[in-house]
Amino acid sequence: MKHTVGKFFVQNFGCRATQADGAALESLLAAKGLAPAQERSDADLVVLNTCTVTSAADDDVRQTIRRVHRENPAARILVTGCYAQRAPQELAALSGVSWVVGNSHKTQIADLVSLETTAAPYHGNIHVGDIFAQHDFLAAPVEDAAGDRTRPNLKIQDGCNNRCSFCIIPFVRGRSRSAPPQRVVEQVRSLAARYREIVLSGINLGRWGREAGSPLRLPDLVRLLLAETGVERLRLSSVEPMDFSDDLLELMASSPRIAPHVHAPLQTGCDRILRRMHRKYRPRHYAGRVEKARALMPDAAIGADVMVGFPGETAADFEESRSFIAGLPFTYLHVFTYSERPGTPAAACPDQVPIPVRKERNRVLRELAAAKNRAFRERMVGRTLSAVTLHEPGAALTGNYLKVELARAHEPNVIVDLGIGGVTAGGLREASL
Repeated sequence: MKHTVGKFFVQNFGCRATQADGAALESLLAAKGLAPAQERSDADLVVLNTCTVTSAADDDVRQTIRRVHRENPAARILVTGCYAQRAPQELAALSGVSWVVGNSHKTQIADLVSLETTAAPYHGNIHVGDIFAQHDFLAAPVEDAAGDRTRPNLKIQDGCNNRCSFCIIPFVRGRSRSAPPQRVVEQVRSLAARYREIVLSGINLGRWGREAGSPLRLPDLVRLLLAETGVERLRLSSVEPMDFSDDLLELMASSPRIAPHVHAPLQTGCDRILRRMHRKYRPRHYAGRVEKARALMPDAAIGADVMVGFPGETAADFEESRSFIAGLPFTYLHVFTYSERPGTPAAACPDQVPIPVRKERNRVLRELAAAKNRAFRERMVGRTLSAVTLHEPGAALTGNYLKVELARAHEPNVIVDLGIGGVTAGGLREASL
């Protein structure tokens, strides 16, 4: 007896890189003759492309597996991604899971899933290998996970060679590796025919081109894209602070086709805690990069990821970090509360910060970030800012990463100059005609 796998559904969890991997998987499965299903309940094959950055992310995946198996018991469930790479046996033991495929074997998924499979019971086939031996680069352009269909993300780098003490990602994504430059040029050229703004992303984007023997670095690639494609606006997603070289910052400041937007993960402004995190810079280095960016681009968005409640963070450590952040020209922050990730050195530390203390520190930094963002938005009133109109009705996003409420109708997916008439609760308002 044969069981036909005719329709598939891919559900992604987590970061932009996972979204890009999922888009590539959809293309590979479609090339094998499978058709995408509109809903999980209509699929013969449900692919769960997972995240494992926190325990909460793992919980979400397990709950989804149980829900899919309950709602659509006939569907084959294939679990892939970072959680699959980290704990394949744990996932294979769950009812309804037919395949567990790690990031090490993700490019083989379309071959593993044949159009016809026997209906004989089978469960939990595991395909996981050494992620550090992985050299394949899997990614396809993907529309923004929040539903913005005008600013596709293009993953051009994967993996990470850092060993931050709180992070599991290097062990589930492997060594840093880059998409070939000509492939990136071809993808951007194709996207530029349909979109005005393209976002370049990666697990550690600033490391693009750093493999042995590569003559190019990220600024070289950006110059190549500006020279060989018609892209109207490039935006760089998160780049580690020390990869914001003078060369890259000066290039960003010199080209109107690069969004004036610097996002550099900080984690903490406390030197002692940075060392415990095994981060590769000190607060003075970070401040130098941010101040350079502000000097070159006075109206740029400058954002950071910040973590509170890392093991051993005292009240004095937190105040050192808060004061450091308050003194820099940030326009927004992504504030995260530390969450133990089993398997990392930080999770084994005995001096964990109590949860209520972590939450209170998160609140303090979020209020600081809100005040900085409000002040930045107020500075924009009376200015004319370049923005890309979104598919969200009546909305646009400026080059310096501010949402604008439009005063008149605009077609989506065009770059327009907008006079700014005022601030809203979370963004800006276009001046009335």
